[in-house]
Amino acid sequence: MYYCKNCGEPYMSDEAVLCVKCGAGKGLGTNYCHNCGKPVTPDMSVCLNCGVPCYQPVNNNANAKSKIAAGLLGIFLGSFGIHNFYLGYTQKAIIQLVLTIVGLLLSCIVIGVFFVMATSIWGLIEGIMILVGKINVDGNGVPLTE
Repeated sequence: MYYCKNCGEPYMSDEAVLCVKCGAGKGLGTNYCHNCGKPVTPDMSVCLNCGVPCYQPVNNNANAKSKIAAGLLGIFLGSFGIHNFYLGYTQKAIIQLVLTIVGLLLSCIVIGVFFVMATSIWGLIEGIMILVGKINVDGNGVPLTE
């Protein structure tokens, strides 16, 4: 069992990517030991309770996505869901892509234009939300980088 390094609560499962109590990403924080959940100070190299190293990983954002890239993809290609594919929100991205394709196919009758316009506005709004920080994590809960 692993414990949140930010608040000390146990993770619900070994596959968890976020703490359900504080929302911190797995492995982030310096307040508690990840092995026993006991308080540690940020300058401690070893937990005094269980002896496990308490170092912070050097590159804990190796899989972090760019907020700027995601926002620009949302603004310019949002109707195709490209920004959601990039961030790992695959189901939402597929819905946006299908709505756009259906809208393009139905554009010979007027209703298709509304499908394309709606998904374009949806993507534009999400792109802006990403850039202003309202959407600040990817599909795996990893915070976006600047």
